[in-house]
Amino acid sequence: MSLTPTELQTYLAALTRGQLKLATMIWGPPGVGKSSVVAQVARAHNLDFVDVRLSQLAPTDLRGLPVPQADPEGNGGVSRWFPPEFLPRGGHGILFLDEVNMAPPTMQGMAQQLILDRRVGSYELPDGWFVWAAGNRKEDRASVFDMPAPLANRFLHLTVRPDFDAWRAYALGRSLHEHVIAFLTFRPELLHRLDPQQPAWPSPRSWEMAAHLHRAGLDVSPAIGEAAGAEFSAFVRLFEQLPDLGTVLNGQGSGLKLPDEPSVRYAAVVGLAARAADADEAYHAFRWLSESAGPEWLQLYVATLVTKFQAIGQLGELAGLLGRDERLAELVAGTLALSEGA
Repeated sequence: MSLTPTELQTYLAALTRGQLKLATMIWGPPGVGKSSVVAQVARAHNLDFVDVRLSQLAPTDLRGLPVPQADPEGNGGVSRWFPPEFLPRGGHGILFLDEVNMAPPTMQGMAQQLILDRRVGSYELPDGWFVWAAGNRKEDRASVFDMPAPLANRFLHLTVRPDFDAWRAYALGRSLHEHVIAFLTFRPELLHRLDPQQPAWPSPRSWEMAAHLHRAGLDVSPAIGEAAGAEFSAFVRLFEQLPDLGTVLNGQGSGLKLPDEPSVRYAAVVGLAARAADADEAYHAFRWLSESAGPEWLQLYVATLVTKFQAIGQLGELAGLLGRDERLAELVAGTLALSEGA
């Protein structure tokens, strides 16, 4: 079953609401956001979250260490296995076994007991916990081992794929740099481009790192690779051709002109939506764009604006726009209808 990150979040949320304690395996390429989606589900449902990287553990790290115990009746001693401290003792949460198929077969065998029987050695997982796992596929050129058939057959299998709309909503909600959001709106095919020959390549995870580097004035190539970094740098230089977006947002942009170059227009339209802090600024930007941009640019502006206000939980700002302009109201209503239908 192939899902976008947003669809995966919806599916996992349904499992938690239904209290379906079914072992679930999430497949997908590196950097697509598997672990971050699981963490978001845990936060949204007030669940504890324990992230265990199986590839970094030895069998004794999971089963625990044997500790000799004296028999008080003098009939010899026994060994008890003391489980590791990171395994939960009570409460409710998600035990997330990441990189499960990067672990060697002996480690996968140990994890199999925990996944299938909800216990390992003398340790037993509390009833309030879900067990979910994640791993990369062989086609992702990851160093993975085959998953044993008995283990695979006990999982629900979900595959997550990169999706720009889901990433854009995440990026706007996290206030990632508008240059990165605008560039990927212009070149969405570069959201995820695995290059096994290079140590750095574009992925949702590496673009978030790139946004932090760019905000600090640093080169983004160490995060996304030389090729994507060069394209991004060329795109950023286009921002020098933009009119003052702050002036537009303040409602004083009547004397400013929107450049004709499409890539510059992407930068301006997404930049205005990303910067708009309230209904007034959003409306000023819409009025300015409506004087010099076609309907496709207005639609892009409104779609980005709606995604942003939804992501940051300010739907009231959207409501404040509906009565100001009939065209704007129609675009907002249409965008909201599409997002609800999806």
